[in-house]
Amino acid sequence: MSRFSFRETPLDGLVVVLPQTLTDSRGGLTRLFCADELSSMGWTKPIAQINRTRTEKSGTVRGFHFQAPPSAEAKLISCFKGAVWDVAVDLRADSPTFLQWHAVELTEDNGEILLVPEGFAHGFQTLVDDCRLLYFHSAAYDAACESGVDVRDPALRVDWPLPISNLSDRDANHPALTPDFRGISL
Repeated sequence: MSRFSFRETPLDGLVVVLPQTLTDSRGGLTRLFCADELSSMGWTKPIAQINRTRTEKSGTVRGFHFQAPPSAEAKLISCFKGAVWDVAVDLRADSPTFLQWHAVELTEDNGEILLVPEGFAHGFQTLVDDCRLLYFHSAAYDAACESGVDVRDPALRVDWPLPISNLSDRDANHPALTPDFRGISL
C-alpha cells in the first residue's frame, strides 16, 4: 500500500510529496520517508543526515544553500510547525530550467514535503512566527562543498511573499550569480 502520492512541479526532479496520514480514534500516523517509494521520484541514496530548524520571526529568510559535488545533496523538507514559503532554484548545468525557481507553501496543516534534487539551491521564508522544519539530506554536511546564492539576486527575481525582515550575516553575504555562471555539473 502506497503511503505517498506525488505532485510534479515545472522544474524536472523537484517534486511535492503528499504523505497519506492514517488515522483512528487515537490520532494519526504519517510516514515521512520510505526509500522504496521515494526512489521512483529520484531519491536513490541513503539518508546521511537529518536536521531541524527553528525560526522565530515571520519574514525571516534562510538560504539559498547548496552543496557542490562531490558532496551534492538531495533534500526532503517538511514543516511541522507554522508555515513557510519554500523555494528551490535549479542550478544544474545543461538543465532546460536552469536558473528557474519554484516555490511551495509548506505548513503543519497541509503536511506536504518538498523533494529537492541535487543541483538545486534551497531557501525559505517564514510566513508566521515560530516555524520548525525537518530536513532529510542524502549527503552529510561538507564545509569544503558548501555554497550559496544571494536570495535577493536580481537575476533570479524571486518574488518573496513578505518583505525580508531577517537575514543572517552569512546568508546576506552569499554572492549573486555572475554572468559567466554555467551551473553545477553533477
